Amino acid sequence: MMKEKRIYYGWYIVIFASIIVLLSMGMRMGIGPFIHPIMEDLKLSRTEISLIVSVGMIFYGVGMPLAGILLKAFNTRIVLLIGLTTVCLSIVWTVYAKGMVSFLLSYGVLLSIGLAFLSSITLSPIVSKWFVRQRGKALFYLTTGGMAGLAVMTPVETWLIDLVGWQNTLLVFGGVFICIVLPSALFIMHEDVPEEADGPGAVVGKERPAAPADLTWKDALKTITYWKIVFGLFACGFGMNLLGSHGVPMLMDHHFAPMTASLGVGLIGIVAIFGSLFLAQLADRFPRKYILFLVYVVRGLGFFGLVYSAANWQLFLVSFIGGLAWSGSVAMSTAILGDLYGVRLLGILNGLAYFIGHQVGAAIGSFLGGWGYEVFGTHIISFSAAGILALLASFASITLPQNLSFSKQVFGVKQREGSSVSK
Repeated sequence: MMKEKRIYYGWYIVIFASIIVLLSMGMRMGIGPFIHPIMEDLKLSRTEISLIVSVGMIFYGVGMPLAGILLKAFNTRIVLLIGLTTVCLSIVWTVYAKGMVSFLLSYGVLLSIGLAFLSSITLSPIVSKWFVRQRGKALFYLTTGGMAGLAVMTPVETWLIDLVGWQNTLLVFGGVFICIVLPSALFIMHEDVPEEADGPGAVVGKERPAAPADLTWKDALKTITYWKIVFGLFACGFGMNLLGSHGVPMLMDHHFAPMTASLGVGLIGIVAIFGSLFLAQLADRFPRKYILFLVYVVRGLGFFGLVYSAANWQLFLVSFIGGLAWSGSVAMSTAILGDLYGVRLLGILNGLAYFIGHQVGAAIGSFLGGWGYEVFGTHIISFSAAGILALLASFASITLPQNLSFSKQVFGVKQREGSSVSK
């Protein structure tokens, strides 16, 4: 009698981690439906609510290296529980907030930090521990949760706000977070990985050299390779948030109908879900830097295509092609960090890279999109800047070492006998 083949436990971790990322990304990035009702109830101006959103973006980034530090000190379960507690407390505070300062602290600061603790920064290390030869695929599936969050949460939030109001909508999502995150943290997120990572019989992907056991995060920060990855994430954050904040207004200014402009931008997110599933099948079969290079090239050309589109078919074609590679940069950057520097340091290195690179780029991109149009009367400058940054990021990616061995002399410390040199 044939022995029943069991599903590798790591895939359960990927499923629940993806759902958590769907919720956290959808809540953080899907603020659009909340804007008008919050402005009306709290008597906030558009400038004030924009300031709160910007502050939230920064503290979302600040929370990521904090999550990485806590991961290094404790474990995934503890960080998830801290994040869940912070999110629930901030939601209750937000519901009863009166005035700008109270809302800024509760929604802009505390909720953003809590959601950062429930983001892919916390969950990527445990996924990377459970997968070695299929690490790229697993991380792409985790990214798919983020893309699905952007696509799913916005219409759900809009429907719930119309039905029960924005305060009760937040409370509903607080309950959903409890129902998903609490059992995931207590019963699913196990750190004790079996010796045969990826599961018995896994043949996809290749074995990769392990990072030195004595490497520190300070050592990693002194390598050019790390800052190439950070630059790529800067280009990613710049472009993604420029498109999210100013994509529809730009297309409308270029004489597209409002619905056409919305569909054009929305198509990128929808295609990105399927694009990430497709790229996941390639992530472990080819050198990761080549996939990251391809993602940035397609994205860079896509920004030029969007700003110069003149007909509906051109817009939808550019959106479709761009969406195929829209979600790959974060997954591949995370996988490369794990490969080169080790899973042990992935939480803090990924958190710092996301904050310094992605979130700083996001803030600058969002600002430049509005400021550039007001000063120069055109969107070409900001969208061309996004395209150029993505193409430069593609060059930085293709020059990444495929295998990285560390010499102590790289970090100004006497080299140990037998240690190897960076390639």
